[in-house]
Amino acid sequence: MPFSLPAAASLFSPGQSGTIERFTNEQLAGKLLDIGVRPGSRLRVVRKSPFGGSWYVKIDRQCLALRKKELACIMVK
Repeated sequence: MPFSLPAAASLFSPGQSGTIERFTNEQLAGKLLDIGVRPGSRLRVVRKSPFGGSWYVKIDRQCLALRKKELACIMVK
């Protein structure tokens, strides 16, 4: 099984998924942890808005709308 390098969740296309490994921004990490986004959780990109303003993602069992800036700090493996 090949090892995959972590990538920012903002680079994912709808339908792609992975496991959250870490966060790159301390301030946004605190906010994401407050709403239940944690390392080890499964993230799947459901869809993105037509102009890329917000992204609809499913993290474990909850569905969230996140900004691209927030997704860019989530490193997924």
